Amino acid sequence: MSEERYGEFVLVRRHGHVAELALDRPKAMNAVSTEMARSLGAACAALGSDSGVRVVVLTSTHERAFCVGADLKERNSFSDAELVRQRPVARGAYTGVLELPVPTIAAVHGFALGGGFELALSCDVIVADRTAVVGLPEVSVGVIPGGGGTQLLPRRVGAARAAELIFTARRVEAAEARELGLVDVLVAEGQDREEALGLAERMAANSPVGLRAAKKALRLGHGLDLRAGLEVEDAAWRSVAFSGDRAEGVRAFNEKRQPQWPGE
Repeated sequence: MSEERYGEFVLVRRHGHVAELALDRPKAMNAVSTEMARSLGAACAALGSDSGVRVVVLTSTHERAFCVGADLKERNSFSDAELVRQRPVARGAYTGVLELPVPTIAAVHGFALGGGFELALSCDVIVADRTAVVGLPEVSVGVIPGGGGTQLLPRRVGAARAAELIFTARRVEAAEARELGLVDVLVAEGQDREEALGLAERMAANSPVGLRAAKKALRLGHGLDLRAGLEVEDAAWRSVAFSGDRAEGVRAFNEKRQPQWPGE
């Protein structure tokens, strides 16, 4: 396993074709400061352009929190002009995760609130342990979710449920979060990272070309009418149908062996 640090607060660990993107600001329960946001965006840009990365797992080094959201202590010191200047940096962190071209899995334990939950919502799959507490409490401090929450949450749970959760600013504990579809996989305390990495390994065994194309079709087709969605799927199919991965996959199936993906 190799490690690479992006700034002071973001760590990338390589597990073969799986990249673990670790939030590493434990003294602030991973509150997203300007510096941390900039580092997270840079790490995502590097991972997204790395053809050797097939799956990304978003984790936390803090024992009791995934991420508590924006750094409100820092925000309290901002002038209006500074807040405006900081906004693109903050957005870059969330869109960086959201726009990763490979499958992404969030491993959540403890608090995942505000921007912290939005980072998890930006992933394709959320694995949570039984200590997880999630929510979008922004209206309770006079703002709204600004990392994609108003758009990502209703896509998961529907408009009415998302409205109830955002307007009440309530926190949701793990069991209810699983029941409502706020998280996808619920595991025993302390097992979120292990489960997420295991799931990532199973995904990463598949064609890297196929994984990227499937994610693109899923993301671009979501919300379209069926006819338009099928056109998105067809375009994605055509992008892989004549690839080296497709040829190797069919050949390996007929030869009854594990494929050796060329990744092209």
